[in-house]
Amino acid sequence: MRIRLTLTLAVAVVAALAGTALGHHGWSGYDASKEMTLTGSILEAGYEHPHGYVKLEAGGKVWRVVLAPPTRMENRGLPRDMLKVGTTATVVGYPNRTDPEELRAERITISNKTTELR
Repeated sequence: MRIRLTLTLAVAVVAALAGTALGHHGWSGYDASKEMTLTGSILEAGYEHPHGYVKLEAGGKVWRVVLAPPTRMENRGLPRDMLKVGTTATVVGYPNRTDPEELRAERITISNKTTELR
């Protein structure tokens, strides 16, 4: 009975950790050799874990821009209310290797205020 309980608990812990790992991703999926700068209008924003995001209309295309975790953005002076729909933002970052509509942001500038995200 005790072995069965221990085994069940171990399987539950491994499953929980695997789910956490799938929810977060590494940065190797982005091409750091191709720095890009986009300036456009925020169409949508998410201030959520594991990473915030904005959908940015720039250059006739809508980009999904992956930002930092909300706590880091808040600590560095980029509160949720700065990511309002309609706001102009400039983002410097790296394109996703497989998704041509996604960019990982290194920094974002809104209203002449630049926030370093990494």
